[in-house]
Amino acid sequence: MLQIKKRKDGALKRRFMPTICFYQDTRHEKPLTWIREILGTGYISRRNDGMTELRINGYAQVRDILKTLLPYIRFKKIQATALCSACEILSNAKRRRLTNKQLLVLVNLILVIQKENYATKKKRSKNELLEMLGLTP
Repeated sequence: MLQIKKRKDGALKRRFMPTICFYQDTRHEKPLTWIREILGTGYISRRNDGMTELRINGYAQVRDILKTLLPYIRFKKIQATALCSACEILSNAKRRRLTNKQLLVLVNLILVIQKENYATKKKRSKNELLEMLGLTP
């Protein structure tokens, strides 16, 4: 997923947070530990609903993992490709200064990822995303 988080500093007062999430029933969480060990990054947490998740954050980490896994991904390829593209833009941004053109590309990538998520409850419209990033007239 690619989220836009509020922040107190910075010109935009927003930051992008790319995340790879793996979910598993807590009774069968050992594979998540194995994945974490193989990838060498991420954190595991148990949720109150009986699920355990492995989350990996960070532009470069997410990009590098997705580049490695893309040839093998079968069910989330569209999302993974979009997130990898977003991480590439975010990783290469000079001093985290993104142009309006780059912000528009990121908004469109968020919409691609959202569209492919069948369980997302808080889908934001393109206009809401543009407004959050100060790209509306």
